[in-house]
Amino acid sequence: MASTFYILLLFCCNIVFLISPSIAKTSFRPKALVLPVTKDAATNQYVTQLHQRTPSVPVKLTVDLGGHFLWVDCNDNYVSSTYKPARCRTTPCSLADTSVCGVCNGDQSPGCNNNTCIQNPFNSIFGSSTTAEVAQDVISIQSLTVDGSKPGKVVSKPNFVFSCSGLASLTAGLASGVKGIAGLGRTKIGLPSQFSSAFSFPNKFAICLSPSTTSNGVIFLGDSPYVLLPAIDISKKLMYTPLIKNPITQAPTFFGHESSGEYFIRVRSIKINGKAVPLNTSLLSIDREGNGGTKISTVNPYTVLETTIYNAFLSTFDKQVRSATKVAPVAPFGLCYDSKSFGNTRVGLGVPSIDLVLQNKKVVWKIFGANSMVQVSNKVVCLGFVDGGQEVNRVPRAFIIIGGHQLEDNLLQFDLPKSRLGFSSSLLFSQTTCANFNF
Repeated sequence: MASTFYILLLFCCNIVFLISPSIAKTSFRPKALVLPVTKDAATNQYVTQLHQRTPSVPVKLTVDLGGHFLWVDCNDNYVSSTYKPARCRTTPCSLADTSVCGVCNGDQSPGCNNNTCIQNPFNSIFGSSTTAEVAQDVISIQSLTVDGSKPGKVVSKPNFVFSCSGLASLTAGLASGVKGIAGLGRTKIGLPSQFSSAFSFPNKFAICLSPSTTSNGVIFLGDSPYVLLPAIDISKKLMYTPLIKNPITQAPTFFGHESSGEYFIRVRSIKINGKAVPLNTSLLSIDREGNGGTKISTVNPYTVLETTIYNAFLSTFDKQVRSATKVAPVAPFGLCYDSKSFGNTRVGLGVPSIDLVLQNKKVVWKIFGANSMVQVSNKVVCLGFVDGGQEVNRVPRAFIIIGGHQLEDNLLQFDLPKSRLGFSSSLLFSQTTCANFNF
């Protein structure tokens, strides 16, 4: 009898041992997720990697902060047992905000199926777009530990909605090996919203881009703390400003009105060394056609200014560095100096600081030498801002686009429920960098 009891007990223990890991795996809900992001040396694009499909494969993607969704090139041997085309008038189509149905003239395969809804993925680097199939597949990603200091368990999201493109040319201009774009935009199927919904954490995310082409920056999906070495919770260093929503998308569209996924803030004035840049302040607001305002972008390598703003900006900056030796401009920049004209500080070259004054004079995004100047040769440095022209095309555009170089080694948190941006200004003052996350 005792022997029988022992055997039953042993059997039950084995069952518990076998089941428990499975329960832990399925019941684990991360508080946040984490992605590495690296600056591509050849293109200055910020590239991340997700694992997708069954069996799982790594997929390199260019990060587009304002991109509406994840899109992937399915023309290049897309194989997955968990791939699901989104049939017309189903929930994935509704989430993707499309009611347009398509047919396929070729063999049925990922990216080409009948009776599926379609949308238009946009290559924001090359400026091209096409129609593509809405689909679902599994995505795997690393969680963030509760203390925010390092990656945790790998978790999976089945039925992740994305756009499956059958046109190989859509990847033109993307960094080597990149198979699509990871859209972090303010939409129902942007990466932040889908992961937030899947794991029931706040719909927030943060980016911390590194200027290094050999060390990873980091994207946090979910709430803080966000900890960088040496044990600094950089989320405690944030100031906040409202996010402004542009009702008209600045990406091309085939299907009429689409809501904007881009992130805008209100810049009320620009100061250089405390001196106001004289500019037409009406350009700082978004008009009825969706033009104007200030957008934050990871696909523009440098901040882009409308021509009249740009000319006033360069003139004001140059007046503040009269003792510096100017040299011939180096494209795409319009103002360059002999690098020996400036000393070095903790936050880059000792040049005048640039203040983006936001909702009031106490809320200021400060840009120092590390983010304002670009070393173009051993002897030449240039002001890292470019002329965006004056012409307003059919597609609306922002008149200030804060680009990647100005974002590097700054933490930006996008809090979508509160519609606000948290920004740190340069982390170099805190003696850390975006490359200091403990991957």
